[in-house]
Amino acid sequence: MHSTMTRPHRLTLPYSHPERTGFFTSRRPKAARQCMRIQSLFSFLSRATDRTAVKPNDQKQIGPLKVSPMGLGTWAWGNQLLWGYDKSMDQELQQLFNLVVSKGINIFDTADSYGTGLLNGRSEELLGQFVREYPGSERQRNNICIATKLAPYPWRITSGQFVAACKGSLRRLGMEQIGIGQLHWSTANYQPLQERALWDGLVALYEEGLVQAVGVSNYGPKQMQKIHKHLEKRGVPLASAQVQYSLLSKGPQQQEIKAVCRDLGVQMIAYSPLALGMLSGKYDKDTLPEGPRSALFRQILPGAQPLLQVLQEVAEARGKTVPQVGINWCMCEDTVPIPGAKNLQQAEGNLGSLGWRLDSGEQAALAEAADMVPRGMIQNIFQTK
Repeated sequence: MHSTMTRPHRLTLPYSHPERTGFFTSRRPKAARQCMRIQSLFSFLSRATDRTAVKPNDQKQIGPLKVSPMGLGTWAWGNQLLWGYDKSMDQELQQLFNLVVSKGINIFDTADSYGTGLLNGRSEELLGQFVREYPGSERQRNNICIATKLAPYPWRITSGQFVAACKGSLRRLGMEQIGIGQLHWSTANYQPLQERALWDGLVALYEEGLVQAVGVSNYGPKQMQKIHKHLEKRGVPLASAQVQYSLLSKGPQQQEIKAVCRDLGVQMIAYSPLALGMLSGKYDKDTLPEGPRSALFRQILPGAQPLLQVLQEVAEARGKTVPQVGINWCMCEDTVPIPGAKNLQQAEGNLGSLGWRLDSGEQAALAEAADMVPRGMIQNIFQTK
Protein backbone atom coordinates (compact mmCIF):
# COMPACT_ATOMS: atom_id res chain seq x y z
CA MET A 1 0.00 0.00 0.00
CA HIS A 2 1.21 3.52 -0.67
CA SER A 3 2.54 4.94 2.59
CA THR A 4 2.45 8.56 1.42
CA MET A 5 -0.55 10.14 -0.21
CA THR A 6 -0.64 13.52 -1.88
CA ARG A 7 -4.30 13.92 -1.05
CA PRO A 8 -6.67 12.36 1.47
CA HIS A 9 -8.92 9.47 0.49
CA ARG A 10 -12.03 11.58 0.17
CA LEU A 11 -14.66 11.00 -2.47
CA THR A 12 -15.92 13.78 -4.66
CA LEU A 13 -18.86 11.99 -6.18
CA PRO A 14 -20.16 13.61 -9.35
CA TYR A 15 -23.62 12.13 -8.83
CA SER A 16 -24.02 14.03 -5.54
CA HIS A 17 -22.77 17.36 -6.91
CA PRO A 18 -25.46 20.06 -6.38
CA GLU A 19 -25.19 21.24 -9.98
CA ARG A 20 -25.54 17.77 -11.53
CA THR A 21 -28.79 16.28 -12.72
CA GLY A 22 -29.72 12.72 -13.56
CA PHE A 23 -30.31 9.72 -11.36
CA PHE A 24 -29.54 11.46 -8.08
CA THR A 25 -31.57 14.66 -8.18
CA SER A 26 -33.89 16.45 -5.82
CA ARG A 27 -36.60 14.14 -7.07
CA ARG A 28 -34.81 11.30 -5.28
CA PRO A 29 -33.84 12.78 -1.91
CA LYS A 30 -33.27 9.37 -0.28
CA ALA A 31 -30.65 8.40 -2.86
CA ALA A 32 -29.01 11.82 -2.57
CA ARG A 33 -28.81 11.45 1.21
CA GLN A 34 -27.23 8.04 0.74
CA CYS A 35 -24.57 9.55 -1.51
CA MET A 36 -23.80 12.22 1.07
CA ARG A 37 -23.62 9.56 3.75
CA ILE A 38 -21.07 7.62 1.69
CA GLN A 39 -18.93 10.74 1.38
CA SER A 40 -19.07 11.43 5.10
CA LEU A 41 -18.40 7.82 6.02
CA PHE A 42 -15.49 7.61 3.58
CA SER A 43 -13.92 10.81 4.92
CA PHE A 44 -14.38 9.90 8.58
CA LEU A 45 -13.22 6.30 8.49
CA SER A 46 -10.25 6.88 6.21
CA ARG A 47 -8.60 8.90 8.98
CA ALA A 48 -7.92 5.57 10.69
CA THR A 49 -6.15 3.95 7.74
CA ASP A 50 -5.38 0.25 7.89
CA ARG A 51 -1.91 0.05 6.39
CA THR A 52 -1.69 -3.74 6.35
CA ALA A 53 -0.81 -4.66 2.78
CA VAL A 54 -2.01 -7.86 1.10
CA LYS A 55 1.14 -9.54 -0.21
CA PRO A 56 1.49 -12.71 -2.32
CA ASN A 57 3.39 -14.45 0.49
CA ASP A 58 0.63 -13.68 3.01
CA GLN A 59 -0.84 -17.11 2.47
CA LYS A 60 -4.30 -18.41 3.30
CA GLN A 61 -4.97 -21.84 4.73
CA ILE A 62 -7.24 -24.18 2.76
CA GLY A 63 -7.26 -27.49 4.57
CA PRO A 64 -3.63 -28.68 4.64
CA LEU A 65 -2.68 -26.27 1.84
CA LYS A 66 -1.21 -22.80 2.03
CA VAL A 67 -2.24 -20.68 -0.94
CA SER A 68 -1.68 -17.13 -2.13
CA PRO A 69 -4.32 -14.54 -1.11
CA MET A 70 -5.40 -14.30 -4.75
CA GLY A 71 -5.51 -17.05 -7.35
CA LEU A 72 -6.18 -17.31 -11.06
CA GLY A 73 -9.37 -18.63 -12.63
CA THR A 74 -9.12 -20.42 -15.98
CA TRP A 75 -12.76 -20.55 -17.09
CA ALA A 76 -11.82 -18.66 -20.27
CA TRP A 77 -9.14 -21.15 -21.30
CA GLY A 78 -10.90 -23.24 -23.92
CA ASN A 79 -14.20 -21.36 -23.83
CA GLN A 80 -14.99 -20.07 -27.31
CA LEU A 81 -18.61 -19.09 -26.71
CA LEU A 82 -18.28 -16.63 -23.85
CA TRP A 83 -14.60 -15.68 -23.85
CA GLY A 84 -13.53 -16.12 -27.49
CA TYR A 85 -10.78 -18.66 -26.88
CA ASP A 86 -8.57 -19.74 -29.77
CA LYS A 87 -5.59 -22.12 -29.69
CA SER A 88 -3.42 -19.30 -31.00
CA MET A 89 -3.75 -17.81 -27.49
CA ASP A 90 -1.96 -20.72 -25.83
CA GLN A 91 1.54 -19.25 -26.00
CA GLU A 92 0.48 -16.06 -24.26
CA LEU A 93 -1.53 -18.07 -21.72
CA GLN A 94 1.64 -19.95 -20.85
CA GLN A 95 3.54 -16.68 -20.54
CA LEU A 96 0.96 -15.24 -18.16
CA PHE A 97 0.97 -18.47 -16.16
CA ASN A 98 4.76 -18.26 -15.79
CA LEU A 99 4.47 -14.61 -14.80
CA VAL A 100 1.93 -15.04 -12.00
CA VAL A 101 3.69 -18.11 -10.56
CA SER A 102 6.98 -16.18 -10.50
CA LYS A 103 5.16 -13.43 -8.56
CA GLY A 104 3.89 -15.80 -5.87
CA ILE A 105 0.47 -16.89 -7.14
CA ASN A 106 0.06 -20.60 -6.51
CA ILE A 107 -3.65 -21.47 -6.64
CA PHE A 108 -5.28 -22.07 -10.03
CA ASP A 109 -8.95 -22.88 -10.41
CA THR A 110 -10.29 -25.02 -13.25
CA ALA A 111 -13.00 -27.61 -13.97
CA ASP A 112 -13.52 -30.75 -15.98
CA SER A 113 -16.31 -28.92 -17.83
CA TYR A 114 -14.20 -25.90 -18.83
CA GLY A 115 -13.86 -25.75 -22.59
CA THR A 116 -16.62 -25.68 -25.17
CA GLY A 117 -17.55 -28.48 -27.57
CA LEU A 118 -14.54 -30.51 -28.68
CA LEU A 119 -12.40 -28.38 -26.38
CA ASN A 120 -14.07 -29.74 -23.25
CA GLY A 121 -11.37 -30.23 -20.62
CA ARG A 122 -8.97 -27.90 -22.43
CA SER A 123 -8.43 -25.75 -19.35
CA GLU A 124 -7.14 -28.71 -17.35
CA GLU A 125 -4.92 -29.83 -20.23
CA LEU A 126 -3.33 -26.41 -20.54
CA LEU A 127 -2.77 -26.06 -16.81
CA GLY A 128 -1.10 -29.45 -16.63
CA GLN A 129 1.17 -28.58 -19.56
CA PHE A 130 2.08 -25.19 -18.10
CA VAL A 131 2.95 -26.70 -14.71
CA ARG A 132 5.23 -29.31 -16.30
CA GLU A 133 6.96 -26.73 -18.50
CA TYR A 134 7.29 -23.99 -15.89
CA PRO A 135 10.86 -22.65 -16.26
CA GLY A 136 11.21 -21.43 -12.68
CA SER A 137 12.39 -23.24 -9.58
CA GLU A 138 11.28 -26.72 -8.64
CA ARG A 139 10.13 -25.35 -5.29
CA GLN A 140 7.71 -22.99 -7.02
CA ARG A 141 6.48 -25.74 -9.31
CA ASN A 142 5.86 -28.13 -6.43
CA ASN A 143 4.03 -25.41 -4.52
CA ILE A 144 1.37 -24.96 -7.22
CA CYS A 145 -2.12 -25.91 -6.09
CA ILE A 146 -4.63 -26.98 -8.74
CA ALA A 147 -8.25 -26.70 -7.61
CA THR A 148 -10.50 -28.46 -10.09
CA LYS A 149 -14.27 -28.77 -10.03
CA LEU A 150 -16.03 -31.97 -11.04
CA ALA A 151 -19.45 -31.57 -12.62
CA PRO A 152 -22.35 -33.60 -11.20
CA TYR A 153 -23.53 -34.69 -14.63
CA PRO A 154 -26.74 -36.79 -14.64
CA TRP A 155 -24.76 -39.94 -15.47
CA ARG A 156 -22.52 -39.54 -12.44
CA ILE A 157 -24.86 -41.23 -9.99
CA THR A 158 -22.45 -43.31 -7.91
CA SER A 159 -19.39 -42.46 -5.88
CA GLY A 160 -17.35 -44.71 -8.19
CA GLN A 161 -18.35 -42.64 -11.21
CA PHE A 162 -17.30 -39.50 -9.36
CA VAL A 163 -13.92 -41.09 -8.64
CA ALA A 164 -13.61 -41.99 -12.33
CA ALA A 165 -14.29 -38.34 -13.21
CA CYS A 166 -11.47 -37.24 -10.92
CA LYS A 167 -9.10 -39.74 -12.52
CA GLY A 168 -10.04 -38.25 -15.89
CA SER A 169 -9.03 -34.82 -14.61
CA LEU A 170 -5.76 -36.24 -13.29
CA ARG A 171 -5.00 -37.67 -16.75
CA ARG A 172 -5.65 -34.33 -18.44
CA LEU A 173 -3.54 -32.54 -15.83
CA GLY A 174 -0.79 -35.17 -15.99
CA MET A 175 -0.74 -35.36 -12.20
CA GLU A 176 -1.03 -38.01 -9.52
CA GLN A 177 -2.87 -35.82 -7.03
CA ILE A 178 -5.05 -32.72 -7.19
CA GLY A 179 -4.79 -29.97 -4.60
CA ILE A 180 -8.51 -29.34 -4.07
CA GLY A 181 -11.21 -31.55 -5.55
CA GLN A 182 -14.48 -29.62 -5.66
CA LEU A 183 -18.09 -30.52 -6.37
CA HIS A 184 -18.99 -27.97 -9.06
CA TRP A 185 -22.59 -27.57 -7.99
CA SER A 186 -25.30 -29.20 -5.93
CA THR A 187 -28.08 -31.30 -7.43
CA ALA A 188 -30.39 -30.59 -4.48
CA ASN A 189 -32.65 -28.31 -6.54
CA TYR A 190 -33.42 -30.85 -9.26
CA GLN A 191 -32.06 -34.33 -8.37
CA PRO A 192 -31.74 -34.57 -4.58
CA LEU A 193 -31.26 -38.35 -4.62
CA GLN A 194 -28.02 -37.91 -6.57
CA GLU A 195 -26.59 -35.58 -3.96
CA ARG A 196 -25.64 -38.21 -1.37
CA ALA A 197 -23.71 -40.26 -3.94
CA LEU A 198 -21.74 -37.13 -4.90
CA TRP A 199 -20.90 -36.44 -1.27
CA ASP A 200 -19.71 -40.03 -0.90
CA GLY A 201 -17.69 -39.45 -4.05
CA LEU A 202 -15.86 -36.57 -2.36
CA VAL A 203 -15.14 -38.85 0.58
CA ALA A 204 -13.72 -41.48 -1.78
CA LEU A 205 -11.48 -38.93 -3.52
CA TYR A 206 -10.03 -37.94 -0.16
CA GLU A 207 -9.68 -41.46 1.21
CA GLU A 208 -7.98 -42.72 -1.95
CA GLY A 209 -5.50 -39.85 -1.88
CA LEU A 210 -6.58 -38.46 -5.24
CA VAL A 211 -6.99 -35.00 -3.67
CA GLN A 212 -5.36 -33.22 -0.75
CA ALA A 213 -8.56 -31.40 0.20
CA VAL A 214 -12.21 -31.23 -0.83
CA GLY A 215 -14.48 -28.28 -1.46
CA VAL A 216 -17.82 -27.24 -2.92
CA SER A 217 -19.06 -24.58 -5.31
CA ASN A 218 -22.43 -22.83 -5.62
CA TYR A 219 -23.61 -24.17 -2.27
CA GLY A 220 -25.94 -22.09 -0.13
CA PRO A 221 -25.63 -21.86 3.66
CA LYS A 222 -28.14 -24.61 4.51
CA GLN A 223 -26.82 -27.13 2.02
CA MET A 224 -23.25 -26.35 3.04
CA GLN A 225 -24.03 -27.16 6.65
CA LYS A 226 -25.52 -30.48 5.53
CA ILE A 227 -22.53 -31.55 3.47
CA HIS A 228 -20.13 -30.38 6.18
CA LYS A 229 -21.92 -32.60 8.69
CA HIS A 230 -21.91 -35.56 6.28
CA LEU A 231 -18.20 -35.23 5.52
CA GLU A 232 -17.32 -34.68 9.16
CA LYS A 233 -18.96 -37.97 10.11
CA ARG A 234 -16.69 -39.68 7.59
CA GLY A 235 -13.60 -37.93 8.89
CA VAL A 236 -13.24 -35.67 5.84
CA PRO A 237 -12.85 -31.91 6.45
CA LEU A 238 -14.64 -29.49 4.11
CA ALA A 239 -11.85 -27.10 3.18
CA SER A 240 -13.32 -24.56 0.74
CA ALA A 241 -16.48 -23.13 -0.76
CA GLN A 242 -16.61 -21.22 -4.03
CA VAL A 243 -19.15 -18.43 -4.09
CA GLN A 244 -19.94 -15.79 -6.67
CA TYR A 245 -18.75 -12.83 -4.63
CA SER A 246 -18.06 -9.27 -5.68
CA LEU A 247 -19.30 -5.74 -5.10
CA LEU A 248 -22.22 -6.69 -7.34
CA SER A 249 -22.84 -10.01 -5.59
CA LYS A 250 -22.72 -9.38 -1.84
CA GLY A 251 -26.34 -9.66 -0.82
CA PRO A 252 -27.92 -11.33 2.22
CA GLN A 253 -27.36 -14.86 0.95
CA GLN A 254 -23.68 -14.23 0.24
CA GLN A 255 -23.27 -12.75 3.71
CA GLU A 256 -24.98 -15.77 5.26
CA ILE A 257 -22.69 -18.12 3.32
CA LYS A 258 -19.71 -16.09 4.48
CA ALA A 259 -20.84 -16.38 8.10
CA VAL A 260 -21.34 -20.15 7.79
CA CYS A 261 -17.88 -20.52 6.24
CA ARG A 262 -16.39 -18.59 9.13
CA ASP A 263 -18.23 -20.69 11.73
CA LEU A 264 -17.26 -23.99 10.07
CA GLY A 265 -13.66 -23.05 9.33
CA VAL A 266 -14.20 -23.24 5.57
CA GLN A 267 -12.22 -20.86 3.33
CA MET A 268 -14.41 -18.93 0.93
CA ILE A 269 -13.13 -18.59 -2.65
CA ALA A 270 -14.63 -15.68 -4.60
CA TYR A 271 -15.30 -16.45 -8.24
CA SER A 272 -16.25 -13.70 -10.70
CA PRO A 273 -14.79 -11.00 -8.39
CA LEU A 274 -15.20 -8.50 -11.24
CA ALA A 275 -18.74 -9.64 -12.09
CA LEU A 276 -17.89 -11.08 -15.52
CA GLY A 277 -15.98 -7.89 -16.31
CA MET A 278 -18.74 -5.50 -15.27
CA LEU A 279 -16.37 -4.07 -12.64
CA SER A 280 -13.40 -3.89 -15.00
CA GLY A 281 -13.94 -0.21 -15.77
CA LYS A 282 -14.11 -1.00 -19.50
CA TYR A 283 -17.87 -0.91 -19.88
CA ASP A 284 -20.83 1.35 -19.26
CA LYS A 285 -24.42 1.48 -20.48
CA ASP A 286 -23.24 2.76 -23.85
CA THR A 287 -20.19 0.49 -24.19
CA LEU A 288 -21.06 -3.19 -23.92
CA PRO A 289 -19.12 -6.39 -24.58
CA GLU A 290 -19.90 -8.58 -27.55
CA GLY A 291 -21.57 -11.94 -27.11
CA PRO A 292 -23.90 -13.32 -24.43
CA ARG A 293 -22.68 -10.95 -21.70
CA SER A 294 -24.09 -7.88 -23.43
CA ALA A 295 -27.72 -8.58 -22.46
CA LEU A 296 -26.83 -8.95 -18.78
CA PHE A 297 -24.64 -5.85 -18.79
CA ARG A 298 -27.44 -3.86 -20.41
CA GLN A 299 -29.73 -4.74 -17.49
CA ILE A 300 -27.31 -4.02 -14.65
CA LEU A 301 -24.84 -1.33 -15.72
CA PRO A 302 -27.22 1.67 -15.81
CA GLY A 303 -27.96 1.25 -12.10
CA ALA A 304 -24.34 0.46 -11.26
CA GLN A 305 -22.92 3.84 -12.29
CA PRO A 306 -22.73 5.19 -8.70
CA LEU A 307 -20.69 2.16 -7.66
CA LEU A 308 -18.42 2.44 -10.69
CA GLN A 309 -17.85 6.09 -9.86
CA VAL A 310 -16.81 5.28 -6.30
CA LEU A 311 -14.48 2.58 -7.63
CA GLN A 312 -12.95 5.13 -9.98
CA GLU A 313 -12.48 7.67 -7.17
CA VAL A 314 -10.75 5.12 -4.97
CA ALA A 315 -8.60 3.92 -7.87
CA GLU A 316 -7.45 7.45 -8.67
CA ALA A 317 -6.63 8.18 -5.02
CA ARG A 318 -4.63 4.97 -4.82
CA GLY A 319 -2.90 5.16 -8.17
CA LYS A 320 -4.59 1.86 -9.01
CA THR A 321 -7.10 0.65 -11.57
CA VAL A 322 -10.80 -0.04 -11.06
CA PRO A 323 -10.43 -3.85 -11.30
CA GLN A 324 -7.50 -3.79 -8.86
CA VAL A 325 -9.71 -2.02 -6.33
CA GLY A 326 -12.53 -4.52 -6.89
CA ILE A 327 -10.24 -7.52 -6.40
CA ASN A 328 -8.56 -5.98 -3.35
CA TRP A 329 -11.99 -5.43 -1.81
CA CYS A 330 -12.67 -9.17 -2.12
CA MET A 331 -9.40 -9.94 -0.33
CA CYS A 332 -10.34 -7.50 2.42
CA GLU A 333 -13.55 -9.53 2.80
CA ASP A 334 -11.43 -12.55 3.82
CA THR A 335 -12.02 -14.38 0.55
CA VAL A 336 -9.52 -15.76 -1.95
CA PRO A 337 -10.57 -14.14 -5.25
CA ILE A 338 -9.79 -16.00 -8.47
CA PRO A 339 -10.00 -13.42 -11.28
CA GLY A 340 -9.45 -14.72 -14.77
CA ALA A 341 -6.88 -13.60 -17.33
CA LYS A 342 -6.69 -14.19 -21.08
CA ASN A 343 -3.55 -12.19 -21.77
CA LEU A 344 -0.45 -10.79 -20.12
CA GLN A 345 -1.96 -7.35 -19.68
CA GLN A 346 -4.85 -8.73 -17.65
CA ALA A 347 -2.52 -10.90 -15.57
CA GLU A 348 -0.23 -7.95 -14.82
CA GLY A 349 -3.27 -5.92 -13.87
CA ASN A 350 -4.49 -8.60 -11.49
CA LEU A 351 -1.09 -8.68 -9.79
CA GLY A 352 -1.49 -4.98 -9.08
CA SER A 353 -4.26 -5.94 -6.63
CA LEU A 354 -1.56 -7.20 -4.26
CA GLY A 355 0.94 -5.28 -2.14
CA TRP A 356 -1.56 -2.87 -0.59
CA ARG A 357 -4.90 -2.89 1.21
CA LEU A 358 -8.02 -0.77 1.14
CA ASP A 359 -8.52 1.05 4.41
CA SER A 360 -11.69 0.75 6.48
CA GLY A 361 -13.16 3.96 5.09
CA GLU A 362 -12.69 2.88 1.50
CA GLN A 363 -14.15 -0.56 2.20
CA ALA A 364 -17.21 0.96 3.85
CA ALA A 365 -17.77 3.50 1.06
CA LEU A 366 -17.56 0.81 -1.61
CA ALA A 367 -19.93 -1.49 0.28
CA GLU A 368 -22.49 1.25 0.76
CA ALA A 369 -22.30 2.31 -2.88
CA ALA A 370 -22.80 -1.33 -3.84
CA ASP A 371 -25.87 -1.55 -1.62
CA MET A 372 -27.42 1.29 -3.62
CA VAL A 373 -27.26 -0.63 -6.92
CA PRO A 374 -30.88 -1.59 -7.69
CA ARG A 375 -30.01 -4.81 -9.49
CA GLY A 376 -26.96 -6.95 -8.78
CA MET A 377 -25.54 -9.99 -10.53
CA ILE A 378 -27.81 -12.90 -11.32
CA GLN A 379 -26.83 -16.00 -9.38
CA ASN A 380 -25.81 -19.35 -10.77
CA ILE A 381 -28.87 -21.40 -11.72
CA PHE A 382 -27.54 -24.25 -9.57
CA GLN A 383 -27.03 -22.09 -6.48
CA THR A 384 -28.79 -23.71 -3.52
CA LYS A 385 -30.20 -22.29 -0.31
